[in-house]
Amino acid sequence: MLYAYSLLQPSTAARVRTVFPVLGSPAGLAAEATVCAMPLQAVARGDHLAFADQFRNWSAKARWLPVCTA
Repeated sequence: MLYAYSLLQPSTAARVRTVFPVLGSPAGLAAEATVCAMPLQAVARGDHLAFADQFRNWSAKARWLPVCTA
């Protein structure tokens, strides 16, 4: 969730990804997909609207990342 709510500040979001490299791993991508769904649901209810575009962009980007490298 820290990454999700840092998306309005790209430098902070990049720092979060640097500090937590697991976010780029296969397990991390699965976790990101789960975490990404939660704020998107909040946006659908009318909450956190300032983040709507960032959450949608994150979701779209995550869908194209490979989850399994085997």
